[in-house]
Amino acid sequence: MTLLQELDVLHTSYVEAINAAVSRDDSAGAERLAEAYDDEAVHLIAKRENKTHLLPIRRPQGPETRLRRLARHLRVARAA
Repeated sequence: MTLLQELDVLHTSYVEAINAAVSRDDSAGAERLAEAYDDEAVHLIAKRENKTHLLPIRRPQGPETRLRRLARHLRVARAA
């Protein structure tokens, strides 16, 4: 399996988990899952590229990733 395929599988599993958290009105859980996805994806990439010596990667506070945007959007939609 290629790295891209692995990332796609990982992303899909987190999207499903975030959707489930939002359906339970657990926006904090959805946010935690989005953050966990970011970390897991970075670790997967670093491992596959033999760059684990660069971990942990320091990121800006609260980056707006696709899953974090999805979690925020779903939280707002549920509140409406």
